Amino acid sequence: MGTKDQLLTLFENNKGTYFSGEEIAERLSVSRAAVWKAVQSLRGEGYHIDAVQNKGYSLALGTDILSEQGIRKYLRPVCSGLQLEILPEINSTNTRVREKAEAGAPEGYTVVANRQTEGRGRRGRGFYSPADTGIYMSLLLRPGGYTARQAASLTTLAAVAACEAIESVSGERAGIKWVNDIYVAGRKVCGILTEASVGLENGLVEYAVLGAGINVSPPKDGFPDELTDIAGTVFQEAQGDGKNHLAAEFLNCFMSYYSGRPGEYVQNYRRRSLVPGREILVELPGRARRATALDVDEECHLIVKYEDGRTESLSSGEISVKLI
Repeated sequence: MGTKDQLLTLFENNKGTYFSGEEIAERLSVSRAAVWKAVQSLRGEGYHIDAVQNKGYSLALGTDILSEQGIRKYLRPVCSGLQLEILPEINSTNTRVREKAEAGAPEGYTVVANRQTEGRGRRGRGFYSPADTGIYMSLLLRPGGYTARQAASLTTLAAVAACEAIESVSGERAGIKWVNDIYVAGRKVCGILTEASVGLENGLVEYAVLGAGINVSPPKDGFPDELTDIAGTVFQEAQGDGKNHLAAEFLNCFMSYYSGRPGEYVQNYRRRSLVPGREILVELPGRARRATALDVDEECHLIVKYEDGRTESLSSGEISVKLI
């Protein structure tokens, strides 16, 4: 780890605390000149580092820049095996992780980006991913013995993890619009996209890429017109370390379910579901059918009743519903 990274680790673990250049040099076993150079480099990356005579340097409490150091300080032991790569910009975190998976990367490889230029949602839709105000992450999973149907549960598990993370960090109540959209106060704040590679011979999942995009605070120029009535944010304004804390808590919650108690999330998913009892549109190829959402079952399938009285259990698909 270079001097800059060591210095950022020290600052992230002690935000608001001042360290003299001499103390930093001694802690990191480098020269005062190397400390000054590292401080300037971090400032060039946008970090607000205060310098006060006779006190030293301090990372400002309001700093909210995604970094491995900023995320790792919040991670619990269940995430110890994760390999984090933090990028200022990328085309798509899912694409990056898929490429790494094909090259043999191990389970736990995780990409977190500050901006995506080609963010993807379900059914080939784009996912608006502006700089500085969101978290865009993808996690490589290699669940042994999973069928494609079992892999679908990763999406619903992640939805519960996202709700729990949002509530833990922000205090806001979060709910799930079946199957993978997270809402706060009637607005979508998070979307989840899971992609998997399935072996042709045995039908088992070789790897899965779990992607999550979270709108943390309002974009500088607002949301595009087509999203203004739909999209919301976890916070109404940027929070000091909000992105790092939220990213870490999502990983904590997800890995806790995935590695130790995968079946426990189902009741939490059902409890957080926003659609039972509502009138919905079930979007089918080429048409949509009106229905009433009755319940979410033990497999997180949506039970619906159509206008003709017929009921159906939906294991995948798309629905439209007004949640405001």
